[in-house]
Amino acid sequence: MSWQRIRAIARRQRYVVQRSPHRSFDLTVWPIVDTMLFGSIAAYVAGTGKNDSTSARTAAYVFLGTVLWHVIYQAQIALSTGFLEETWSRNVLNLMVTPMRESEFIAGIALFSLLKSVVGVSVVALTAAALYSFNVTALGLGLVPIFVILTIVGWAIAMFVIGLVLRYGMGAEALAWGVMFVVMPLSGAFVPISSLPTVVRPLSQLLPTTHAFAAGRSLVDGAGTDWHQLRLAAIATVASVALASWFLLRMLQLFRKRGYVTRFS
Repeated sequence: MSWQRIRAIARRQRYVVQRSPHRSFDLTVWPIVDTMLFGSIAAYVAGTGKNDSTSARTAAYVFLGTVLWHVIYQAQIALSTGFLEETWSRNVLNLMVTPMRESEFIAGIALFSLLKSVVGVSVVALTAAALYSFNVTALGLGLVPIFVILTIVGWAIAMFVIGLVLRYGMGAEALAWGVMFVVMPLSGAFVPISSLPTVVRPLSQLLPTTHAFAAGRSLVDGAGTDWHQLRLAAIATVASVALASWFLLRMLQLFRKRGYVTRFS
């Protein structure tokens, strides 16, 4: 893999955001709106609960869930839209005739998505601190492995979305946004999955995000890092990345074999 090509793709993504400020909506406006929406719910719960300690803990769950949710959301949407930018600009065929490898292209977008994730999550954290006095950094370094796992899972979901776009064309691009709102409730982003209907809990247990959010709530409870949940999350993350990589490569093979590139030219 060529670092120069990876850096060039990341720079190309940076130019897109710089020259189209409205594309930064996901990095600024949306995180603030999300924080205010869920933050107001959390503040209401904390102010009306009969048990002050339980209500405060539930509110903290919601605040932390909002921050962690944007870790995976920003990672996924940045990688997905990074590829969609090439389809919108009819640049896919140009990319395919260059000596650049697919892995270099994905790595370049992922590199820039890290920067976008840092910006988006920082906006959420600062908004929560300024408006609701919730300081996520007070939970300590135990958040670091959770952030890493959620970022990688976001990339895995994005690779799955890219594979669907390669196979089914522009009609599948709505999944770049829609799929995340399927993952959110199944993962127990804001509350334990014990509150979910019994029939969907086995599916929730298979998701790495479920265990990552559970590990985050352990920090809120003051129980320290839940290594059991993190191990489960790590194993499920490795499996998710392997499955998403296989699916993307398979869809790329079909994309070339059947000439689907004409859809984007």
